[in-house]
Formats: sequence, structure tokens, C-alpha cells
Amino acid sequence: MIDCEPYPLAFDRAHAALLIIDMQRDFLEPGGFGAALGNDVSLLRRAIEPTRRVLTAARAAELLVIHTREGHRPDLSDLPPAKKARGRLKAGIGDRGPMGRILVRGEPGHDIIAELAPVAGEPVIDKPGKGAFHATDLDAILRNRGIAQLIVCGVTTEVCVNTTVREANDRGYECLVLEDCVGSYFPEFHEMGLRMIKAQGGIFGWVGRSQPLIAALGER
Repeated sequence: MIDCEPYPLAFDRAHAALLIIDMQRDFLEPGGFGAALGNDVSLLRRAIEPTRRVLTAARAAELLVIHTREGHRPDLSDLPPAKKARGRLKAGIGDRGPMGRILVRGEPGHDIIAELAPVAGEPVIDKPGKGAFHATDLDAILRNRGIAQLIVCGVTTEVCVNTTVREANDRGYECLVLEDCVGSYFPEFHEMGLRMIKAQGGIFGWVGRSQPLIAALGER
């Protein structure tokens, strides 16, 4: 049993996977797209070290580890015009940014940060939307591996993390979101995003911290 809210979760390590969402250079590094928009990337970087510890423990326990990246094809054929136009940005998706073309697959800013870089055998899901299930093969990978529970880390709490957890909930997965392993540029959105997940008896999932999960992964 893992101590979390709204009540302890019966952890089934044989059918669990670690899902790390969008820990990309453009979102987390100084000089990236997130910083260029005026955001304080240190608010997201707080999640790196706890996530690294969870990742190390998951690998040692031989859990399936899956990484996601938000981004689009170089020809932008999978980019809806409404998404491109949103925000009225001077430099938006597909435009030249501080780390190459913004949110375009294969560009330096699209890559996962070095601290959490995938290793051989860890699937990387390239997603064109906020949710990791939309227009991807994530669901097929999880079902083919018999996964029923997701340990969720990543950014940002209220956008891609929340969207993915809601998608997972609708597909029957149990989600445990580690609050010290997710982050937002807006502290109030981070707090409310977590509260939404665990509200009403866990309407979308559970919220806990990394250390109880790491302890559970170390048990044999």
C-alpha cells in the first residue's frame, strides 16, 4: 500500500509503468521556449531531481518506463491551424526559436533533458497534442504489456499531466501522480491541478509523493 490521497493505493508493481511527460529542453531549460515566453523555468526544474530518483528506482525494479514529448512533424501536417494561431505569439510552433524550430520533432529544444534521457528499450511517445493518448500508440503499448497502473511525472501539472491522467482514467488505468515530480509555471495552477485529480474520492486518480513510491519499488 502506498500512502497517498485521497486514500492509500494498492500498488501492483507487476502491472505498473512509469510515465514521464514532456520533460523537454524547450520547457525546462533557461533560454528555451518556456523561458522566452517570460516563464520562470525554475518552477519546473524543481521536479527534475525527484523524478530522476523515481526513474532510477523504476529502472532498478524493471518497471516499464515510457517518456513523452510534445511536438509536431517538420512539415507541420499534424498541427491544427487553431493550435498554431493560439496565443498570438511572435514566435510560435514551427517558428525559429532559441533551440531550433519550436515544438518540432528532431529540433534541439524538442529533446528530453539530459538528466532524464531515455535509455535503450524505453519507448518515447511523440504526441501532437496535450494528452499522451491522443493520436499515439500509447494505449496499445500499455495494453500489450498488461499495464493497469501508471506512475505519472512530468510537466505541466495543469495541462499535459492533467489531460493525460483524464485520458488514462477514461481508458480504465489507475494513475498515481507524484506531486514533487510534476510542475507548473504557475504555482496556483499546480495546486489546483492536483486537487482536481484527487477530488471526490479520486475522480481521476491518486496524488502522492516520490519517497513512498521509491520505498515500494525497493520492496521484493
